[in-house]
Amino acid sequence: MKKFFSLICGLLFAFSLTGCLGEDYDFTPPSVTLTPTLSNSDIKLKVANIDWKSDKEYKKETKDILSLARKQKQVSINSGQHDYYIDFDSQDFKIEKISIWVWKQDEKVELEVDKNLNFNFPKEKGEYLIEVDLLSDNGSAEYVGNIAIK
Repeated sequence: MKKFFSLICGLLFAFSLTGCLGEDYDFTPPSVTLTPTLSNSDIKLKVANIDWKSDKEYKKETKDILSLARKQKQVSINSGQHDYYIDFDSQDFKIEKISIWVWKQDEKVELEVDKNLNFNFPKEKGEYLIEVDLLSDNGSAEYVGNIAIK
């Protein structure tokens, strides 16, 4: 009986380890969504530039990122809805620096991003282009979007 119990325990242990060996990790550059803290109107950003090294090398270069941002579907947010955070679909990397800017016509303003990746949109109503720059231990990526604060 003792041998049978040991055999069953050994088989259960072996089966539990097989779940750990079959994991598949995604090392591609992350996609970025700006998510509000109080509502569900997410803003998905478009990749503009990438220089990313992980399981393989990913490169993309966009010469005119503002033109790409203008082509994105404009997302409207209410003027009182300012609290957002930067959400990555995966985060198998260490963030070294993250910066976020908004463009209104030719004026570029940097927004403050805290350690939890929270930030506030400007209070002034208008049409803005948004740029998020990520510098990580795997490389860099730049994302853009088009928003209107109503």
